[in-house]
Amino acid sequence: MRILTCCSEAYAQVDHLRRQGARVGFVPTMGALHEGHLSLVRRSREDCDATVVSIFVNPTQFGPHEDFSRYPRTFESDCAALRDLGVDFVFAPSAEELYPAGFSTYVQPPKVAERLEGKCRPGHFRGVATVVLKLFHIIPATAAYFGQKDYQQLLVIQHMVDDLNVPIRVVGCPIVREPDGLAMSSRNRYLSQAEREAALSLWKALTAAQSALSSGQRDARELEQLMQTTLYTQGADRIDYAVVADPASLEPVSQVDRPAIALVAAHVGKTRLIDNLLLQP
Repeated sequence: MRILTCCSEAYAQVDHLRRQGARVGFVPTMGALHEGHLSLVRRSREDCDATVVSIFVNPTQFGPHEDFSRYPRTFESDCAALRDLGVDFVFAPSAEELYPAGFSTYVQPPKVAERLEGKCRPGHFRGVATVVLKLFHIIPATAAYFGQKDYQQLLVIQHMVDDLNVPIRVVGCPIVREPDGLAMSSRNRYLSQAEREAALSLWKALTAAQSALSSGQRDARELEQLMQTTLYTQGADRIDYAVVADPASLEPVSQVDRPAIALVAAHVGKTRLIDNLLLQP
């Protein structure tokens, strides 16, 4: 496994593979890898001839009062895990390499970015779209793999790729959960033991909505109220949103008579967590 830090070298390595006819998979990450990330790597390894993983904590997607400075950075253990999985290249650029002096061009995110995370974290998707598009140019892979836990992010990237004719296939992969249902997240390591228990409120809220739907409750507002109540009674300290939406557009729905996506964002202590579940009537 080779570790690359220079954009031009990363491009040259991947371009060489593609010219030889190899299928190249790309897994963009911010490091602090867990089983969710590793599942994306395994999927890439199954689908492709070579796999590249990027590790870059992207400053442009964090707000001024968010956790950029304390976001977990575990580069050595990340590389060890990736080496064990047979990854071919790790691309780990510095902030100066991706955003050199004078950098001033950003991507305007698509419409699907406007609600939910777009409202709660102004500028977040501008940073996400910009860094992902840059990475797609630097790593001209066949396919890129993203987890469905960041469901809105996945839609933003899919729309960006479609709208801008980026020649890469975006593959969404299932959420990986702990045995008790907690979605794996790099931010879970912020949680105390008591907060870890309270964090289960997100999964409990989502499954409560599915249970009510299976029992005949089709009113989306009632399902949203149920999720909010469950979040608070099960330990969440603050809710950013708990909504039922169209899974393609994220626009609100009034009745759930076809599959819909339930999305929640809540704070447990000082940690903000997100989760989602595709509701099946």
